[in-house]
Amino acid sequence: MLTVVTIAAMAAALAIGLAANHYQRRRASGDADEEKAPVSDLISPLETLAVLLVAFVIVVAAESFGAAGQAVGAEAHRVDQLYEVADYAPQPQRERIQGDAVCYARAILAYEWPQMDSSGEKAPEVSVWSSDFRRHFKELARTDDGTLDLLVDADDQRSVARQTRLAEAAPAIPPIVYWFMVVALAATIGAFAFGLPSNRGPSHIALLLVLAALFTGSLLLIADIDRPFSGQIHISASTMEETAADIAEDFTHDHPDHPLPCDLQGRRTAPP
Repeated sequence: MLTVVTIAAMAAALAIGLAANHYQRRRASGDADEEKAPVSDLISPLETLAVLLVAFVIVVAAESFGAAGQAVGAEAHRVDQLYEVADYAPQPQRERIQGDAVCYARAILAYEWPQMDSSGEKAPEVSVWSSDFRRHFKELARTDDGTLDLLVDADDQRSVARQTRLAEAAPAIPPIVYWFMVVALAATIGAFAFGLPSNRGPSHIALLLVLAALFTGSLLLIADIDRPFSGQIHISASTMEETAADIAEDFTHDHPDHPLPCDLQGRRTAPP
């Protein structure tokens, strides 16, 4: 209903405006001194709309890109924190939680990261290890270990960061907003071209081409940073890669006689 009313109102306003313009032109047809609104006056509102729209969309896209980067860093930090805090837990939970932390980081890189540019959904290969964390926490709860609260807090923040990372993988700008912006910018360029003076020179054409290039570049930039994990300007997995390598090295040093419960891709190789 709202859509129908809006379309009807705009159509009615257009029809009334055209009818009034036609009536005014008929009355002033014989007047040689008739004043006409310059094209620049008609372009100005369209230009203002286009600039404000681009500024707003760039801010939204940039905020989403920044939030995605912060979530990636926070998740890697919490995984590392889980490993370090588990060092104060008793055996066998200490080794199990630390091994799960390494496998979780590896599974993120092997399974969840590659699919974020398409679906942004959780990978079950990663969720296996996050479920293992909670199982080990329940075992620690029976012993009333003092590190449990620290581990639960770190795991909760890890989960929040993972959810944020996955959520920010999806475009923050709705398609209808992006295409409306495209139309507005295209109309603005068309209006500027339409309003070129009759005695235009090369400088007018050059400036128009520069303006068109800047508007096009703005659209491409917005489309790119709105895909924070798959665009040309993208967030890399280097932070998680460094964490995975670091805690895997620590595990080898802390538990030299025990292999990790997973392979290099984070697939489980030992029974839970």
